[in-house]
Parts: sequence; C-alpha cells; structure tokens
Amino acid sequence: MLKDELITVREKFFSNAPNHVTNNVTQATNELLDSGIATGLTEGDQAPDFTLKNANGKFITLSEELKKGPVILNFYRGGWCPYCNLELRAYEEILNDIKAEGAQLIAISPQTPDQSLTTQEKNNLSYEVLSDTSQEVIKNYNLLFEMPDYLIKTYRDDFNIDLSDFNSKEDPWRLPVAGTVVISQDGTIMTSSANVDYMYRAEPREVLMQLKNKKRI
Repeated sequence: MLKDELITVREKFFSNAPNHVTNNVTQATNELLDSGIATGLTEGDQAPDFTLKNANGKFITLSEELKKGPVILNFYRGGWCPYCNLELRAYEEILNDIKAEGAQLIAISPQTPDQSLTTQEKNNLSYEVLSDTSQEVIKNYNLLFEMPDYLIKTYRDDFNIDLSDFNSKEDPWRLPVAGTVVISQDGTIMTSSANVDYMYRAEPREVLMQLKNKKRI
C-alpha cells in the first residue's frame, strides 16, 4: 500500500537528515496547519472549471473531460518530491480499476509542461499530467501555500533543490498541499481530501472505493 511506502521514506528521512533540517520541515508543516489555509474544498461544492496544458502541450478542459465520466484530480508538488512520485505510481497501478468505473484520473502540479513530461516519463504514467504554472487552479481549489523563507533555504542548501528549475520563474515556491478531489459528471465534488503534511497522502484504493460508493447513492 502507498501508506507503507510513504512511512518507509519518512522514517529514513527523519533518521538520516540533520536535526536542523528535520526541525525546519516540521516547523513549516506545523505553521501551515496552524494557519488554517490550503484546506481544500468540501463535498457538495462545485468544482472550479479550468483549462491547462498537459505534458505534451495540449490544452485539457475539466468540463469537457467530465462529459466522459467522473474525474479524480490529484494535486501533487512536483516530480522532485519522492512522496509525490510514490503517489503518482500508486495511482497508475489502479488506473484500469478507475477506468472500469467510467472515471479518469488527472494529476496537476505547478511544474512547467517540460517538467511534467519528465515526471510522466520517469514514472511511466499513462494518465494526464497537467501544468498549472500560474497556480491559479491550485488556488481555486484552496490548496495553495507559499514556502517560508527558512524552508526555501533548507531546500536550496540541504536538499539541493531550487524550484525555479521546475516551476515558473514567477513565484516558484508556491505549491499545493497534497490534495485529491473526486468530481461527479455534473461538476459536484463527491469527496475531497487535503493534507498539509506532504509525507502523508490519501490512499488511492480508498479514493477509488469512495468513488464507487458515491456512484451507488
């Protein structure tokens, strides 16, 4: 299960990383939790429509995709994040089951299309991977937050990650919290989850089960 894989990576991180790094990561997570922002939308809300480029530069519109059936939106931080890559691959493993329910899966990050293509190829993903370079869609789904300066320094100095290499040069350090939204064909949000701690994610098979249960109602 994804949960077990995430726990393994998390435990390795906290065991091996210097104290100042783990302290900064924990502090930033707690501050984001206390802020009350980026909590996602709620069941029954109308899902904001959008048009974004996929990894090949083609424009994808949510309302058009909903004509085919329900849509699962997965918001992830980027292909540089090991937790995101585990989650993306876990969804690929159940993609046939999602399609069997007449639904489809769409992943969204603030990465540029080129970086989204790299993420898609690296993880052998066969579903749509979209780029929200302006972060407007992420904002409309109430998932957007901005990294504090001390955590940006940690990413650059300790992780050797500069998000301006992956995202738009304007506001590259604004990211989505890990969020998953299941949308019915009429555009109503059936289920929604958001976790400010990026080391934890909704279990894909549980998301699929929620979709199945909602369809029966």
